[in-house]
Amino acid sequence: MSDHLAEHLSARTLLGRRTLFRTGLTAVPVVAAVACWPHVILPAVTALAALLYLVSSLDRNLLLLRGLHASALIRIDADEALAIPDDDLPVYTVLLPVYDEPSIVSNLINGVGKLDYPTDKLEILLLVEEDDIATQTALLDADLTSVRVVIVPHSQPKTKPKACNYGMSLPDLRGELLTIYDAEDIPDPLQLRRAAAAFRQLPADIGCLQARLGYFNERQNLLTRFFSLEYDQWFGVVLPAVEQARCVVPLGGTSNHMRVSVWREIGGWDEFNVTEDADLGVRLARHGYRTLILDSITLEEANSDVVNWIRQRSRWYKGYLQTMLVALRDPVGLHRTIGTKATLRLINMTGGVPLTSAVNIAFWFALLVWVLGRPPFIEMLFPPMTYYVCLTLFLIGSPLSVYSGVIVTQALGKPHLAWAALLTPLYWVLQSVAALKAIYQLVFRPSFWEKTVHGLSHPLDTPTTVPTEGSPR
Repeated sequence: MSDHLAEHLSARTLLGRRTLFRTGLTAVPVVAAVACWPHVILPAVTALAALLYLVSSLDRNLLLLRGLHASALIRIDADEALAIPDDDLPVYTVLLPVYDEPSIVSNLINGVGKLDYPTDKLEILLLVEEDDIATQTALLDADLTSVRVVIVPHSQPKTKPKACNYGMSLPDLRGELLTIYDAEDIPDPLQLRRAAAAFRQLPADIGCLQARLGYFNERQNLLTRFFSLEYDQWFGVVLPAVEQARCVVPLGGTSNHMRVSVWREIGGWDEFNVTEDADLGVRLARHGYRTLILDSITLEEANSDVVNWIRQRSRWYKGYLQTMLVALRDPVGLHRTIGTKATLRLINMTGGVPLTSAVNIAFWFALLVWVLGRPPFIEMLFPPMTYYVCLTLFLIGSPLSVYSGVIVTQALGKPHLAWAALLTPLYWVLQSVAALKAIYQLVFRPSFWEKTVHGLSHPLDTPTTVPTEGSPR
């Protein structure tokens, strides 16, 4: 953990023995109440879950509609980005954390190696773990001009934020601005210039610029189409609407740009949070900084394998839960800092995402059991009011969510994803499986970083450049 990050803001002791003991003590009266009054407590729990699910769904669809009708993206055109003389550009530190990525050399050349930024103003740190012999061997004969290979000493937890914190601790760094790219990223070559130009124009309370993320292999199979549609909605529509509402923007794991001074002020990354990006977005807001969405695209590789996708998504969901629980350690202080609306939306956009996915599979199972045999137990769990709320969600909410996905494909100029949008209920099933796994790992393996395998896309799906302008809206 960063030396500057307070213990209560880290996930390090989130589920320690003391916390688990307190949770157990709290659970005892709850279990006793269920045992004594099952016909009262259980329907009340189901009703509360249904109500929260309804509110969560309404809020997410509201953000989607607002984002479609009013773009809040920060746009810097190519001429404006190139107008700044090289001598006036700030020194940029680019972090490239990798682990078990022996193919990293070709990816660097095709992606980060094509950034349009003066060499003497660019610090590219390739962060390689000490025990990652395969990647180190692959780099021996590589001609990585302007790339500094940094060996990260072996320590626990073995996470991406730990490697990035180590890189930023090097005493000879000169960077004024910093960003992170993943091994397979192919950023807009002008992205650093766009971010530098935007920071020159924006007020000091803008702490971060999050570039849009997309996928270069979105047409590979149905899963990559689902994933691409989800990212287009999130980074191109939802997050700009979240910022416009002055709420917390959970950052993506790559292409977030910030001043080094701001990064140090908020304490760096939490090495024990497996979605250190979302957590950093919360701490930016708690320190009074805003995050804007930069209309510059970084292309990544969408997971094309179901098992690999569940591994990755369960890690993200576990990190969302960690982020929510850390933020709620001091709910009064959080509310005082960011306000009621932002606090509720933060809960909905972090822990609320995996929790509603887990509720999904529970409700689907209850529906299946009811259709097959109509047992009295299910009837007891769903009294009339709860039943009609769930029926509304199923018959109206679900089709509306599918329809909104189709609308997004048209608004973003991607009609080839429309047929995948019609099949998104299949994607919801995968999300539910990942959510259940995330909840399990939150308790038993909270800081375990489950490695995502890259390089599964077809060679023809991998471009060498990305569009230098944003996609049509």
